[in-house]
Amino acid sequence: MTGALSYKGYHAAVAFDADDAILTGRIAGINDVVGFHAEDARGLVEAFHEAVDDYLETCAKLGKSPERAYSGRVMVRIRPDVHARAALAAQLSGMSLNQFSEEALDTLAERRLASAR
Repeated sequence: MTGALSYKGYHAAVAFDADDAILTGRIAGINDVVGFHAEDARGLVEAFHEAVDDYLETCAKLGKSPERAYSGRVMVRIRPDVHARAALAAQLSGMSLNQFSEEALDTLAERRLASAR
């Protein structure tokens, strides 16, 4: 079982831990490790909200800026033939490779996220 949760701009992937018979999750996209768990789906959503709220509160107490997922800068290594095709397709579309890549990533991400819901 997998899924995703969203709250206050943070996201988490969730899974079922068969060994302990619980649902578990971790805030995704940040370096800080913030996990949570519960015995049922409703409890997991509550635990996620509490984890995010606790994370933000802890950061405030420590005078630390809470991490926000993703800066918008991506370094990707791909096969040279894929690079060549993408660059050509971008140029023929009147786009920069960055614009082309953003559109491609956005399209595929939306498709995959929609199928995960």
